[in-house]
Amino acid sequence: MPTQGGGMEIIMLKDITLGQFFPGASFIHRLDPRTKILAIIVYIAAVFTVSNFYGYIVLAVFLAVCVKSSEIPFKFVIKGLKPIMIFILFTAVFNLFLTSGTPIFHWWIFTITREGVVFASFMALRLAFLIFGTSLLTLTTSPIALTDGLENLLSPFKKIGLPAHELAMMMTIALRFIPTLLEETDKIIKAQSARGADFESGNIIRRAKAMIPILIPLFISSFRRADELATAMECRCYRGGKNRTRLNRLKMSRTDVYGWIYMAILLAAIVCLNILIAPAV
Repeated sequence: MPTQGGGMEIIMLKDITLGQFFPGASFIHRLDPRTKILAIIVYIAAVFTVSNFYGYIVLAVFLAVCVKSSEIPFKFVIKGLKPIMIFILFTAVFNLFLTSGTPIFHWWIFTITREGVVFASFMALRLAFLIFGTSLLTLTTSPIALTDGLENLLSPFKKIGLPAHELAMMMTIALRFIPTLLEETDKIIKAQSARGADFESGNIIRRAKAMIPILIPLFISSFRRADELATAMECRCYRGGKNRTRLNRLKMSRTDVYGWIYMAILLAAIVCLNILIAPAV
């Protein structure tokens, strides 16, 4: 049924948590945005450095403590994984059958190896942990704080001509408008479904053609919103970061020291496990 197809798309869109901000006064919320941005970089490095399953157990405990400290419902954090679950499964299956090594199963042209199973599991876990970590950053950091933190971290590169403020502003606006565009997409899908549009039946080509009535209005709406935002900024005499003052200046506190100690413990644990335990692949 067309209505069911539209409903399934709407549920998928509402599950996307990237770019959303969950207000609160938790330990994670009180951290300086610069601390959180640098911490997520260290966290991503740790995710790609892990070479055995014990490291992923450490990362899972680390994320569980962070989610608990942020006071954000765990279901709200984990539902951000649903929209990319198909991509994760595709990546895992792709690596499962195309990794050479010791065969453990063979049928026709398909061969599953021990190394393929381990590597596919690693890729799936890495993608999942990356989504969890980045979602936690945007959920606990307001767009304004994220902009100020990015600009402050990029400010040393102004000496070589890098437009730090403009770059930080573009990145933050892009994150900020993700929920807005998803809401707009929901409205378009509902409107098209009410007119009898079918987004589920048929082959891949037919489904791709069915997306055209959604993509065209979405692009038009995006350009209109961008033009309105640019006009609003011009009307308020916005001139970027030059001689710009802030109501609340960024300042490190004792909370940030605890945060860095926590990140140092995570990094030390990952390094020790990599040294003491042989790599799984």
